[in-house]
Amino acid sequence: MPEIRHSPLAPTRAQWLAAGSEIDAHRHDDHQIVYAARGVLAVTTDKGSWITPGTRAIWVPAGTVHAHRAYGELELHLVGLPATDNPLALDTPTVLAVGPLLRELIIAYTRTPGEHGPERDRLRAVLLDQLRAAPQQPLHVPTPTEPLLLTVCALLHATLGEKRTLADLGREVGASDRTLSRLFRRDLGMTFPQWRTQLRLHHALVLLANGTPVTAVAHQCGWSSTSAFIDVFRRAFGHTPGTYPAGGTDLKGQ
Repeated sequence: MPEIRHSPLAPTRAQWLAAGSEIDAHRHDDHQIVYAARGVLAVTTDKGSWITPGTRAIWVPAGTVHAHRAYGELELHLVGLPATDNPLALDTPTVLAVGPLLRELIIAYTRTPGEHGPERDRLRAVLLDQLRAAPQQPLHVPTPTEPLLLTVCALLHATLGEKRTLADLGREVGASDRTLSRLFRRDLGMTFPQWRTQLRLHHALVLLANGTPVTAVAHQCGWSSTSAFIDVFRRAFGHTPGTYPAGGTDLKGQ
């Protein structure tokens, strides 16, 4: 088993990552806010995957082993917070909605991490206030622990564009849809349609970040129609996939 990298301090900084770049599994003794102002970021732990477009950030609690992957050219902003300073009182990774004010606060705070003084202290205080007020979002694809569900979920990953029911998947693994429904609720805390929707949204964000047209995304992710995809996407993210925000500021000259 590969050794997990340990970085005691969670950094506060802004950086660019090329499409497809990865940051290997590691942990901090601090909490961290992870935000992609441009592109799409996936954060993976042994419990599952969290994925964020430019309207979302991820809270990563102290001690959580996690890895990052960039989809599209990624403008990454990291805010480290001491383990004693937990403004959200959360002990699991969580996706947070990022409004225009919180977005600008994160960008401003990470642009000059070496600065100190009263002005930066005030900026940090407002940033923490906005984090406390940020709504939590259910954008998590949990990883099953049940061997049977692992097989079912792997099948769904591999054939997401096909409109297969739970009964169809059950026939392939030798289990009834009733048994699988019960396992989804018990092991993952959600229904099969809820888990599949999260997986579809995860893949949709990745495809959009790579420039795939909306109609093709809907087809490849298994939605019955483009309009159905747009409706689910709008309810999840507050905007349509056709207006997917590029966002971003110019970090390349910094």
